[in-house]
Amino acid sequence: MTADGFAAVANVSRETLTRLETYLEILTRWQAALNLVGRRSLDDAWRRHFWDSAQLHRHIPPGATVIDLGSGAGFPGLVLAILGGLRLHLVESDQRKAAFLREAARQTDTEIVLHVGRAEALEPVEGDVVTARALAPIDVLIGLALPWLRDGGFCLFPKGRQAEDEIAAAKGHWNFSVSRIASRSETDATILRLGDIAHV
Repeated sequence: MTADGFAAVANVSRETLTRLETYLEILTRWQAALNLVGRRSLDDAWRRHFWDSAQLHRHIPPGATVIDLGSGAGFPGLVLAILGGLRLHLVESDQRKAAFLREAARQTDTEIVLHVGRAEALEPVEGDVVTARALAPIDVLIGLALPWLRDGGFCLFPKGRQAEDEIAAAKGHWNFSVSRIASRSETDATILRLGDIAHV
C-alpha cells in the first residue's frame, strides 16, 4: 500500500496525509536507535501500521476520550490523534519511546496528552475507549484497561489469529461482552470490541 492508497481507503485530506508522511519520516529516522517497529514492517508501513491503526477511528464516537496503552511507536494512538475529532491520552513506560512520541506529536502539530510510566502505576484518567496494539494477551489487557475505563466505556483491541484463544482464557477471570470486527488491513486479524467488563 502506498501513501495515496492509504489516503483513498482511509478517506483522509491531503493535509492529514502530509502530517502522516511526516510521522513516517520521523519513525524511519528513530527506528535504527529505538527499534520501534519490526524492521521489515516498515517496507509496508502504510498498510501494516497506518491503515491498521486508522481503521479503528470509525468505531470510536466523535469527541471521545481515548486511552492508548503501551503506545510505543504511536500505533494506534498517534494515528488516531492525527485523524482528529478525538481526545488522545498515550501511555508509554519506556522513556526513549515517550521521547519519540513527544517529538512526533510536535513535528506533526498533534495534540496529545502523554503519560510516561507503567499503566498500572500511573494515576488513571477515565476514558470512553481504551485501545492497545500488540501489548499483551486480552486477560492482561483487561486488567490494565479497567482502571482507565469509565462506566459504559469499551475497549478496542486489534488481535491476530490467536484472538479466540485469548478470549477463552480471559473468560476465566472476567465477564465481558465481545464483538468481532473484521480487520480491513489483515485478512487473518480481528478488532475486538469489549464492553460490560467486570471481575468473575
